[in-house]
Amino acid sequence: MELLDRRARPLRDLRVSVTDRCNFRCVYCMPKEVFGRDYAFLPRAALLTFEEIERIALAGARQGVRKVRITGGEPLVRRDVERLVSMLRAVDGLDLTMTTNGALLPAKAPTLAAAGLDRVTVSLDSLDDEVFRSMNDVGFPVAAVLEGIDAAAATGLPVKVNTVVKRGVNDDGIVEMAAHFRGTGHVLRFIEYMDVGHTNGWRLDDVTSAEEIVSRIDTRFPLEPVSPAYPGEVATRWRYRDGAGEIGVIASVTKPFCGSCTRARLSAEGRLYTCLFAVEGHDLRRLLRSGASDPELDAELARIWGVRTDRYSEVRSEATGELAKVEMSYIGG
Repeated sequence: MELLDRRARPLRDLRVSVTDRCNFRCVYCMPKEVFGRDYAFLPRAALLTFEEIERIALAGARQGVRKVRITGGEPLVRRDVERLVSMLRAVDGLDLTMTTNGALLPAKAPTLAAAGLDRVTVSLDSLDDEVFRSMNDVGFPVAAVLEGIDAAAATGLPVKVNTVVKRGVNDDGIVEMAAHFRGTGHVLRFIEYMDVGHTNGWRLDDVTSAEEIVSRIDTRFPLEPVSPAYPGEVATRWRYRDGAGEIGVIASVTKPFCGSCTRARLSAEGRLYTCLFAVEGHDLRRLLRSGASDPELDAELARIWGVRTDRYSEVRSEATGELAKVEMSYIGG
């Protein structure tokens, strides 16, 4: 069965946050002045259990979901998360991935690979150690993230690397990032700095456009476009003309892709959001813990997706910037 929203977009991708906690305080996601020592994170009892997440993933799979991405917060700070990977691996037909900051990958990569993870995406915003430490705001070194990437690759896990580009902060390192990952087999993706949540102080002037990113790299390493790998792919793909691999750019700000968006996001305590920029979500935890049957869960998922009309990036304006949107650390990227 395929669910369609009011703009005829199917539900294909489910992003599952397993925790609202993180061991970084990246300035564009969990700024320390908001998420400080006194910040009240979700109590353990409020989090969905792995069994509850499995039920929701199964409901999604019955209605067209083909890809599940485990996120956070930082998913590797959730105890025994590899057990969830193993549970979801048993769901027929799922492409199972994870996005992580890489800090815990040296220890966790072997167990994640053994549990059946298909691939991993690592967030790395700069190769300049001073810049990177400043952006993660906990003084974590670049070398340790690179160690995590190597550890994942050593287990056979394919690796993608995501770089959020903020003008005046790390945009001068774009070409250096490209040079470092060329020829490694890892796919590097650059993401325009977005107005996710309400605490990162986003301004349009902070955005380095995807077009500019591609132009800078192309000047040093000539590129050519690549067709999308699947319908609804959010990254525009480019490959090096000399065969040294490819990059991707995600242009949510300058070239919105709302019309082909197939993603829903599940927060750590069980609220389903139909857009990264949503103001509110739908409480699936209450449904699960009230004894709902699988048909009832399927029906609720169909109802939520069936009335979806989200197209935030297409209507982004000064006014939308003031909306009290859900924080990215709450529902993943």
